[in-house]
Amino acid sequence: MSSIRVELNPSQREAVQTLDGPVMILAGAGTGKTRTIIYRMGHLLEKGVLPEQLLAVTFTNKAACEMRERLEEMLGAKLVKSVMIGTFHSLCVQILRRGIECLGYKSKFSIVSGSDQKGLIQQIIVEQGGAKEKLKPQDVLSVLSQVKNGILDKRQIADDLVVAIIDAYQKELKLRNAVDFDDLLLLSVQLLQEHPKEREYWREKFTHITVDEFQDTNGCQMELLHLLTKEPFHICVVGDDDQSIYGWRGAQVENLLQFDSMFEGAKVIKLEDNYRSTQSILEISNTLIKHNAQRRDKQLRSQKIGGQPVKMLIMPHDNKEAAWVADDIDTQHKAQKREWEDIAVLFRTNGQIRKVEHALRELQIPYRMIGAQSFYDRREVKDLLAYLEILINPDADIPLLRVIKRPARGIGDKIIGLALETSREYRESVWKTLQSEHFYQLISTRAQNAVQTFVEQVNNCRIKIEEEPQNTHAIFKEWLDEMGYTEWMHRQCKTPEEITQRDEGIYEVLFSLESSLKHGETLQKFIDQVALMSDNENEDLDKKKGVSLITLHASKGLEYPVVYLVGLEQGILPHSRSVSEGNLDEERRLLYVGMTRAQDELYLSYCLTRRKYGDVHGCEPSSFIKEFESQADPLIGHLEIINYEEEMNRELDEDEVAEFFDTKLFD
Repeated sequence: MSSIRVELNPSQREAVQTLDGPVMILAGAGTGKTRTIIYRMGHLLEKGVLPEQLLAVTFTNKAACEMRERLEEMLGAKLVKSVMIGTFHSLCVQILRRGIECLGYKSKFSIVSGSDQKGLIQQIIVEQGGAKEKLKPQDVLSVLSQVKNGILDKRQIADDLVVAIIDAYQKELKLRNAVDFDDLLLLSVQLLQEHPKEREYWREKFTHITVDEFQDTNGCQMELLHLLTKEPFHICVVGDDDQSIYGWRGAQVENLLQFDSMFEGAKVIKLEDNYRSTQSILEISNTLIKHNAQRRDKQLRSQKIGGQPVKMLIMPHDNKEAAWVADDIDTQHKAQKREWEDIAVLFRTNGQIRKVEHALRELQIPYRMIGAQSFYDRREVKDLLAYLEILINPDADIPLLRVIKRPARGIGDKIIGLALETSREYRESVWKTLQSEHFYQLISTRAQNAVQTFVEQVNNCRIKIEEEPQNTHAIFKEWLDEMGYTEWMHRQCKTPEEITQRDEGIYEVLFSLESSLKHGETLQKFIDQVALMSDNENEDLDKKKGVSLITLHASKGLEYPVVYLVGLEQGILPHSRSVSEGNLDEERRLLYVGMTRAQDELYLSYCLTRRKYGDVHGCEPSSFIKEFESQADPLIGHLEIINYEEEMNRELDEDEVAEFFDTKLFD
């Protein structure tokens, strides 16, 4: 790795060359974290660590793909192929595929997520009498996830009905040989805790572990890492406590703050040279984050020359704020020749987006909303994936029950309910029940014929795929056409646009399956990979064009030359709920993350009044702004405060008049 000296700064080089024992790399925003990780993994391989002994864990599929691509660029695809790079969930799928039978499950378990989870919870709510209480599946799932992620103790749940539904849900999952996303982690930890042979297998397999975004780990993930490592603990964690913003979903910043006490003798290396933002942006950001007492001390230093001050705008009301942002974006594009994709507007909550969206439309500025529905949670996509899963494992109840009447084939809710009850009575899968004499005795001849036709279709398709696995996509499409799935889906659509969207979804699944098969993947691996495609806000970002409208939580990991961060008002940022719950430090980190997305220009704004539910309310500037003002002297030259109304009433000088006419009339 002769280029290390040229391409890495001293701190990055130290991190790359420190290969043994526990290491923590404190990587501030924009300090070249990914490059450091890639070079370090490459250095491990050069020093003789086998590719299959390396494990790199990330939090999103996008980050894992980027890491693999960059490592392949450095070392070649052949060498990197055996390196395990993936999310915590994909790692846990591997662990459980090997050893879940030790916990009383079958190896071919299903992974349940999204609407399938809601459907199962809804069914249990009805069975438990919760329909009369108007209990919503999403509310139960929210509590369930908090329990599984250690945010909430089940004993703290006051509603006995919710507890009963959660218990019934977990029992039903196991009966159906299924797990949800939270179970992937919990069961992996249980497996490694209770079965030493499994634990030793994985410890021997992965001798060197790298964990990205370590500040986002929760208690269960931390325990998993402990179980996967043994002395001398060749584990390297990379993160930034100042960017820990997911405490509301179980992330424990204490894992990073206390790492060197958990792993005695850990070496801590700080990356503080920032290659993203100007010094003015960093001065404001550093000033803000220093107000958090519980943090690792670090001071970001810009490696960029020049740059304008950060601008703080005081706006009369939220409509004017939105109009000004849209107008300035238009000017950035026309006068400064900025691409639309170079610009982002950041918000604390989704509810703030609408007025800016409207203002952009007024000026015909293209934009992209970050955080829309996941492709893999669309109805037609989940249907096709469920069909593919039963072609591998028809005993998987959840995918089978999803598609058995999609499209309609003479098997209604009554028949399905009876099949489910019978399968429980005989302690067998629904698939076996659909082929049993004791079930046929309970249904009409017409229903028997419908069930038998479905069973034959599944079996015929399975046989064809077993004979020609390389043509799975074509065989599957042929079956979809035979059952009239696409025509049936069209009949469910309300508009031509929806029909087009559904057709695109069907096409994308078939295309992805074909591509996967061409790359030598099995159908099982394809389904596992797709099941792990969780609802990451940023997955489809590069496929869209326009200005980014994005919440602060979704902005993490992104960067833009120009950033507008709006709504810096008490009750919005910091959010009133966070203030009441005592989470002010995390709100401050959230603002810090948003500010450090900016590369060249950062605009902050707050309103004196804001319209809520039809009424105009006075607004109080964010308490974080007061923290800027308390450090006014060090920020001279870095922060410019502009009162919009005063600015509008000021007479323009000759240069500004000339610039106005150049921009507006002669562009």
